Amino acid sequence: MSAEEGLFAAFAGTAPPERLAVVRVGVFGFAALYLVARSTSIMSVADLDERRFAPIGPISALDAPIGSTTLLALLIVTIAACFGACVGYRWRLTSILAAVGLTLTLAYRLSWGQVLHTENLLVTHAVLLALMPAADAWGVDAKTGRASREAWVYGWALQTLALATIVGYVLAAWAKAKNGGVDWITGDVLRNHIAYDNLQKKLLGDVSSPFASVAVPHGWLFPPMAAASMIIEIGSVAAIARGTIRIWWVALTWLFHLAILALMAILFPYQLVGVAFLPFIKGEELVRRSLPAFHRRRATQHR
Repeated sequence: MSAEEGLFAAFAGTAPPERLAVVRVGVFGFAALYLVARSTSIMSVADLDERRFAPIGPISALDAPIGSTTLLALLIVTIAACFGACVGYRWRLTSILAAVGLTLTLAYRLSWGQVLHTENLLVTHAVLLALMPAADAWGVDAKTGRASREAWVYGWALQTLALATIVGYVLAAWAKAKNGGVDWITGDVLRNHIAYDNLQKKLLGDVSSPFASVAVPHGWLFPPMAAASMIIEIGSVAAIARGTIRIWWVALTWLFHLAILALMAILFPYQLVGVAFLPFIKGEELVRRSLPAFHRRRATQHR
């Protein structure tokens, strides 16, 4: 190992190729299922008035909407590519097609209405994974010889994915500080935001939180919750370090997203399912521990 590689290993640690493979399976498997679940919503924009088309991101290059046939073809190819990338089939081709297709498909859907940020991390992880050797293990085309890269390579890839996650939370904290200032913690900014969001959903006939009406009258609840959200988001920087602190941060952040769902009926599926946090854990160990238990259950059932 060269001096430069030693520095990379010191910062990012080392990891087996299977750990990165678990992230690959999780991210692209989730992406494929997510697109299937969202397919009706994605295709529904074909029936909207063209005047509602407000292109964002890479879709800004379009002067007009694309046809429904083109959109359907993009959706089908992207789903197929995500499944291919998930199982490690022709990784270089399927991962790039999946990352590009996922970016374009979701950006196109968001170009017809409210711009959500719940999908940003999924797309970021997919794009980064397409640039990484994430199919060196546990893939259809994986070969033993291909998994012989230096362990720091996989460690660096996982740390890069973790950093992308951390940056997203730090930016969220910065946006809160910029828009709410100190009042975000000491005032009623969070309380008013939750009340307004749920009231708007009720007026529009959308799903709202059954807990918000119980919590909002109690103003003393919100400063501690606002402070906790800032601590978790800014504290994500501590998750750069490897070890127990990462597990604690992942657990607290998962609970944070659960609280958002409970109080605002805003779902972050990528985070709540846990796929977003795979770069922070030893996923291959969980898989290996679960497989013997699975086989033992099957053996017991067939006795």
